[in-house]
Amino acid sequence: MHVPDGFIDAPVSIAAGVAAAGAVAVSLRGARRELDERAAPLAGLVAAFIFAVQMLNFPVAAGTSGHLLGGALAAILVGPYTGVLCVSVVLLMQGVLFADGGLTALGVNVMNMAVVTVVVAYAVFRGLLKLLPGTRRSVTVAAFAGALLSVPGAAVMFTLLYALGGTTDVPLGKVFTAMVGVHVLIGIGEAAITAATVGAVLAVRPDLVHGARGLAAPLKLRVGGELVDAPAAAPAAVPAPARSTKPVWVTGLITALVLAGFVSFYASTSPDGLEKVAADKGIDQNVKEHASADSPLADYSVKDVDDARLSGGLAGVIGVGATVAVGTGIFWTVRRRRAEDLTAASTASTAV
Repeated sequence: MHVPDGFIDAPVSIAAGVAAAGAVAVSLRGARRELDERAAPLAGLVAAFIFAVQMLNFPVAAGTSGHLLGGALAAILVGPYTGVLCVSVVLLMQGVLFADGGLTALGVNVMNMAVVTVVVAYAVFRGLLKLLPGTRRSVTVAAFAGALLSVPGAAVMFTLLYALGGTTDVPLGKVFTAMVGVHVLIGIGEAAITAATVGAVLAVRPDLVHGARGLAAPLKLRVGGELVDAPAAAPAAVPAPARSTKPVWVTGLITALVLAGFVSFYASTSPDGLEKVAADKGIDQNVKEHASADSPLADYSVKDVDDARLSGGLAGVIGVGATVAVGTGIFWTVRRRRAEDLTAASTASTAV
């Protein structure tokens, strides 16, 4: 659902950019509370993983594909404020390096794919957890539902922005019906990927899943055919916050590199939901060439590398590396600011 330049007019794009900048600013402050010893090392990895999985378009209908948006996954794993930042980092890297999503439409894309998906997914997720038993299965069910609804939510936001500043005369009803219809189908894929990933992390390190903290009942794991309390709830020789995140980080990074560098070659080549709707309904009549069209990594290929498999794989690996580096730098800076705030508050309290 990467909106290119030219779909939305300049005034609405600017307004969306201002709103997106405000959302990112709020998220930077909110992320200070979320980026503790467990989340801080993983936030950059989550961004890189989302980048990798977004390269894996999956078929959803005849001639149409979809890909992960990632807002639900990021919000549940590392928190909603940090989740907005994770997806925003991905969108920035895609727009600047890979000519994916217009630069003047960056604010539109952040609002659609980062803010709306996180808000919808996390609201549904937390609401369901209040109704369901505090178990691992409930977390994955809530994650599935939140992710499923977040994608058509983003489609609704695009339709609203199109209604305010669309550059073509396509009837709004046709845009709404087509966008929501195809993105409900894409949402099923989003939900499956999100639930599977959250479930995998819960199975090995439930203490690393932000959305699973503070449940009324402890998470359960099946060991030797019996249900036992998960490590985060059971007494442990080493407190959960002090447990190393390195094994999870290394495993996640290797997985992201394999997905982007190898599996992405087998992704569907059909246009994604927005591209298909735009072509069928004529929304793309005024699309503009991307400002980064001459980038050596444009269209997820490495310039002057003729072998398609090698070119795409190298681009994916570079993208994962760049995203994890930029994301980690941002999140550690935010984490350091949190530590400074805590130190200052402690000093002030002691002085009083």
